[in-house]
Amino acid sequence: MSVAPRTGARITGVDVHDVRFPTSRQLDGSDAMNPDPDYSAAYVVLRTDHGPDGHGFAFTIGRGNEICVAAITAHVPLITGLTVTEIITDLGGFARRLTGDSQLRWLGPEKGVAHMAVAALVNAAFDLAAKVAGKPLWRLLAEMTPEDIADLVDWRYLTDVLTRDEAVELLRTAEPGRARRTEELLRDGYPAYTTSPGWLGHSDQHLVRLCEEAAEDGFELVKIKVGGDLDDDVRRLRLARHTLGPDIRIAVDANQRWDVDTAVSWMRELAEFDPYWIEEPTSPDDILGHAAIRERIRPIKVATGEHVHNRVMFKQMLQAEALDILQIDACRVGGVTENVAILLLAAKFEIPVCPHAGGVGLCEAVQHLALFDHVAVSGDLHGRAIEYIDHLHEHFTDPALVVAGRYLAPTEPGMSTRMREATLRSHAHPHGKVWRDTGEVST
Repeated sequence: MSVAPRTGARITGVDVHDVRFPTSRQLDGSDAMNPDPDYSAAYVVLRTDHGPDGHGFAFTIGRGNEICVAAITAHVPLITGLTVTEIITDLGGFARRLTGDSQLRWLGPEKGVAHMAVAALVNAAFDLAAKVAGKPLWRLLAEMTPEDIADLVDWRYLTDVLTRDEAVELLRTAEPGRARRTEELLRDGYPAYTTSPGWLGHSDQHLVRLCEEAAEDGFELVKIKVGGDLDDDVRRLRLARHTLGPDIRIAVDANQRWDVDTAVSWMRELAEFDPYWIEEPTSPDDILGHAAIRERIRPIKVATGEHVHNRVMFKQMLQAEALDILQIDACRVGGVTENVAILLLAAKFEIPVCPHAGGVGLCEAVQHLALFDHVAVSGDLHGRAIEYIDHLHEHFTDPALVVAGRYLAPTEPGMSTRMREATLRSHAHPHGKVWRDTGEVST
């Protein structure tokens, strides 16, 4: 990587914040498994003695956010005192330093809260590297050599399916079109889809109004939450299809609600509304269950990924032909480095990637991975879109922007993950103003 921080700059501290937003009051984010989420972030700042700081977070939905904060704090001794140069010139090694710790690894390995803590710290390191380079993260990644991109990846457990050398060749194939695709993204943006109309807690009238707005705003795909009650789902999808018309695709999301047979029978009942995909139809750990559902409900597609633990599970999902749409999450696996591995696997299997976003800050973070994928890995926009939910963006200094149903490519240096200082104060849990004024706590 060709980045040059000030000589001798070091990580002098790691600040960790428990930040929560009371989204359960309006039932934003409500679905069949999570009826009352408070979108939250275990938020981390890598403080340096010279130059910019790095910002990252792990996303949760309220209770338990303090556990993520504790997991991040447990990793701090592995970081404090490192030079900025040591981190940003070997970001793959930095990630492996965190995932490979001989004691913390026992808490996973490479899954669960400990791995989400790694994601927060790894993403903060990439935010720092991009700021030092003076580039948005997607461009920093997309302008790396194929060899440098491949070196971000921990290839352990993957080489039976994809080796480093094979990945380098795949990346070289995409090199000739990088400049053209970069120009196109800066001009036209990247396709988005919206989930805002589809929360289970919304009334029918609210669903219809938000579907109308989604069509007016240029979205070509709308996602509706399902899985609470079949009669309700039929009614809501009938309203959505009538409002959106035949040309706007409708995806549905069960958020892991069903057993395999229930998923199949439920989706056969919803098939009349021409659902484009069913997302998370069953347990995210059930690879063979996803494969069985996919086989039995064709041509409806199966999508999943926001709760898949790591690159190994994604590898097996792809090997088992268990999904049609792969959904990365910027904060669920081990951050940027592991997501690069997953994007390479998806390209090898020629499976489109439609990132999971929404929440708080997930749109800001994952857009960089999708744009990088288009420029340097897949080179393909067919069947691809990034999830978008229009709330909480005002809490970031470089908010995600969607116009006419497309993400505008970020141009500010970094990963767009820096929260405003006022937000860190007002939404600190449990003593920030937002929580103190109401007396509410989510623990």
